[in-house]
Amino acid sequence: MPVSHTVHTVHTVVAFVAAVLAGFSAVSVFVRAPWVVKPIADYGIPAAWLPWLGAAKAAGAVGLLVGLAVPAIGVAAGIGLVLYFAGAVVTVLRAGWYAHIPFPLIYAAPVVAALVLA
Repeated sequence: MPVSHTVHTVHTVVAFVAAVLAGFSAVSVFVRAPWVVKPIADYGIPAAWLPWLGAAKAAGAVGLLVGLAVPAIGVAAGIGLVLYFAGAVVTVLRAGWYAHIPFPLIYAAPVVAALVLA
């Protein structure tokens, strides 16, 4: 199998995993899962922001999938999600919940990998 075909296959799998994780995270916000909503409140984020936070993650997830056909959209979605999760890390740091830092990084890692492979 040629290298470019292998990279394309790996990129497709990684982008799909990143989209599934971002989509799961968005749905968790939309249904107000306690394991998501309570920490967000503890960080000082107003509940009124939840729909916007969920929508940003959902848009990023959809953008990653669309990006498999239209690469520029995937790159834009990936950049948006990386910025979103970087903001989440900053929010967690400002709130002093240092043990929670890995959570946004877990979601960001496959997005970064998809961007590198794009």
